[in-house]
Amino acid sequence: MSPKYLYDRLGSRLFEAITELPEYYPTRTERGILATYAPAISRLAGSGVTLIDLGAGNCEKARSLFGVLRPVQYVAVDIATECLRDALRGLRHAFPEVEILSFAIDFSAGLALPDAVRREKRLYFYPGSSIGNFTPGAALALLSDIREQCGADGGILIGVDLVKSTDILELAYDDPLGVTAAFNLNLLSHLNALIGSDFDTRDWQHRARFNGELSRIEMHLEAKRDLTVTWAGGRRHFRCGERIHTENSYKYGQEAFHGLLKQAGFSSVRIWTDDLHWFAVCLASV
Repeated sequence: MSPKYLYDRLGSRLFEAITELPEYYPTRTERGILATYAPAISRLAGSGVTLIDLGAGNCEKARSLFGVLRPVQYVAVDIATECLRDALRGLRHAFPEVEILSFAIDFSAGLALPDAVRREKRLYFYPGSSIGNFTPGAALALLSDIREQCGADGGILIGVDLVKSTDILELAYDDPLGVTAAFNLNLLSHLNALIGSDFDTRDWQHRARFNGELSRIEMHLEAKRDLTVTWAGGRRHFRCGERIHTENSYKYGQEAFHGLLKQAGFSSVRIWTDDLHWFAVCLASV
């Protein structure tokens, strides 16, 4: 399955809950890096940018940068636009001087922005290590596409999760409270709504493991028993223990991701990390 199906209205809210879990370090670690190095980011990226927020969600990460980047235009891009409405209302109230736009775009299939988006000083913002949901080849294609759309004075500010202990990684994707399990299982409910299937979430269990050979966390849903799922015009039998692969989250070394940005065509790359080197924020310019 494509991980984009994890993000219906409930899935987006569950993911927000995941980011508050003590086991899920990426959000708070990235937030700390952005807060610590905001002056350096502002100095290198400049102010008055066109801030294009990919996978904007509740817009909180981008909002934290408004003070230092002073965007002229803010563009929120997300596949689940229902979750953007309240956030954008608050942003418009707090920053009336900023032109604020939002678009429902599945950029996993290509990033094409409407003409209303300014071309001057585009700074693409892609936090949360969501780039890890793409295979390295697909990540390169997306980054290359962004590079082509940056113009002569643009860039990208991107978060990337770094390789670390398997125990830490797996706990972040399989928390004791079961919030990540609920997030993963909700994909089946979303499919039922989309295609009229009859998945029963009680028949499935969440699995997450780190594949060291491919350097990625893999999330799966495993059938608890033999079962058959039906939908209009089709059916699929699952054996007990058979799995649906729902998401990958690739983890990078700093040098490897630096090389990926260079390969995509960015000429200047600056990387900041936390003290434990668990997470990195990269600013790549044309």
